[in-house]
Amino acid sequence: MQGLNQFYIKSVVRKALEEDLKPRGDITTNIISEKNKIIKARIIAKQDGVIAGLDFCKTAFKLIGRETVFIKKVSDGEKIKKNKVIANIKAKTKTILTAERTALNFLNHASGIATLTNQFVKKTSKKTKICCTRKTTPNLRTLEKYAVKKGGGHNHRYNLSDEILIKDNHISASNNLRELVKKAIKTKKIVTVEVENANQLKQILGLKFKRILFDNMKSSQLKYCLKLCKNTYETEYSGNATLKNIKQISKTGVNRISVGEITHSTRSFDTTLLLR
Repeated sequence: MQGLNQFYIKSVVRKALEEDLKPRGDITTNIISEKNKIIKARIIAKQDGVIAGLDFCKTAFKLIGRETVFIKKVSDGEKIKKNKVIANIKAKTKTILTAERTALNFLNHASGIATLTNQFVKKTSKKTKICCTRKTTPNLRTLEKYAVKKGGGHNHRYNLSDEILIKDNHISASNNLRELVKKAIKTKKIVTVEVENANQLKQILGLKFKRILFDNMKSSQLKYCLKLCKNTYETEYSGNATLKNIKQISKTGVNRISVGEITHSTRSFDTTLLLR
């Protein structure tokens, strides 16, 4: 995964603030007479879950007002109970009111991903890794993959340059699956080959590459294919994995399960900011 550093955080948060403030700024807060008064606020969890994205939240307030004092009461990756304080803030009234929504949007989005990821992780065996996919929000992939890790999950490749993943459309565009895999192996990159059935699997068995991805298979078919692999390859399952069926998939003994839902369909974590 690409680095989650201050430059990236500030860049992403700054764009989000600009989206909220251009062209005339916070015209509602500007009419408050004591907008420069230093006040306090706190961010409170309204549900149980796993927190992530606190540095993005903090940065939103800091970019609006450098006077901001942001004190974390929990850390990213930490489980929290409903009604517990996530962070305390001390800043000018205008800073808190202007940055509030952008700050919470980042916190809630990342914490929602971490929370859902953790729910998947708890339903699988310790030998099975829950992995995210490239089904991410444009320009927020680094944040989302970071949140997955804080929820106890693992990252798949970050982008198309990281690893070779031969999928169904690559196979359709090629005349020979086995020859395509041989070419991929020569690149010295990590190679994953997606197969939809045992016949495809048999075409590539014996070739030396890292991982086989079983796509949308029934448990019985998956078990049969895993037996054919004889522990020669790292194995992964992908396709409509949900909280209802993830335990059954994990019981097959597959090494990894890719879950698109943890980034593309997660519900936002519920928090509130209260002045005090």
